[in-house]
Amino acid sequence: MAASALLTTASIRDRAAPARPARATTCGDSFLAADVGGTHARLALMTRTTGQAPKLAAYRVYRCADHPHLEDIVRCFCAELDAQPRELVLACAGYVHAGSVINKNLVWPVLLQNVKQRLALDQVWFLNDLQALAYAVGHGAADGASVLKAPMTRDTHAGPVVVIGPGTGLGAAVWLPGQPSRVIATEAGHTQLAARVGREQQVLARLAQADCHVSHETVLSGPGLHRIYTALCAIYDRYPSLHEPSAVTQAALAGRDEIAHAALTLFCGWLGSFAADLSMLYGATGGIYLAGGFLFQMVDFLRGSPLQERFLDKGVMRPFLQNVPIRVMDHNHHGVMGAASWHWDTHIWGRHSDTDARTGDERKPCIAFNDAVFPPDR
Repeated sequence: MAASALLTTASIRDRAAPARPARATTCGDSFLAADVGGTHARLALMTRTTGQAPKLAAYRVYRCADHPHLEDIVRCFCAELDAQPRELVLACAGYVHAGSVINKNLVWPVLLQNVKQRLALDQVWFLNDLQALAYAVGHGAADGASVLKAPMTRDTHAGPVVVIGPGTGLGAAVWLPGQPSRVIATEAGHTQLAARVGREQQVLARLAQADCHVSHETVLSGPGLHRIYTALCAIYDRYPSLHEPSAVTQAALAGRDEIAHAALTLFCGWLGSFAADLSMLYGATGGIYLAGGFLFQMVDFLRGSPLQERFLDKGVMRPFLQNVPIRVMDHNHHGVMGAASWHWDTHIWGRHSDTDARTGDERKPCIAFNDAVFPPDR
């Protein structure tokens, strides 16, 4: 098992709210791991000892909208803990272009050089938030996830794992087995939405103008669910009385609103088709993980929805998809766990060697941008 697997789910849960740690004043004994999405920012203080995997010292969750920028969240976290780490591993929705994180769902811009300078950090590393989540999943962080669909046969080999995260936006990443394992960050949420003849096409007609790109994220996200609900209200000539995605979900699960129920059902059908497309694209014999707080709260609804049948309804590929398991996991702390694990494998273990101390493989250099460091191939 990889050394990063030592960062177990249990250890994070048990130490999520520890006593006030000793002040960390040097860059050599601690670092920050952050998981930032459109709604929440999750931060962890990781401590390390030479030759050992990092350990979690503290973990907090912040609402992004409550703070003027990311630096303020980091300052609040460090001030609360009386800690001054000098390195930050940032797992964030989106991708980096010219030093800026590109993601329309963030409530404020994230400029990596500004983060580095304003927080007086020695290093800032970036990876996509779903990339971090996939890294955690690949190392066993989500072994307790709820099984939505089991494989038809047990005679399956471990293969690529796809992690899909509908939230404020729609992210996806792929974990590839091997020594060492790799994770591919994708922008699959921006691929073209396919609508079936009937109700889906009626909804799609309400969401976009003719001959315009409509992404999967348009419907497969929290705001997307509300868009589906609003479109259905227009189709059925009903007043849209539910004004938040969470209200649509709650009304559907409680059986209080038939339009909300229809919206969540359409959402699940589209999610099943999208998951199957990614399964076939990446040969995901290792399975599909659906990550996100609101999905984790509606596992029973997912089981009774069209998701599984839409997942299997891919013509001649049905036998292949029958052996692809689907699991549902809570996002929770897994993003920071994956970011810390990635940092351990990439920048701490064998730091003074040009080769991987475990496998002997040549270690790929990181790409520098204005003194901040990013993973390769991003």
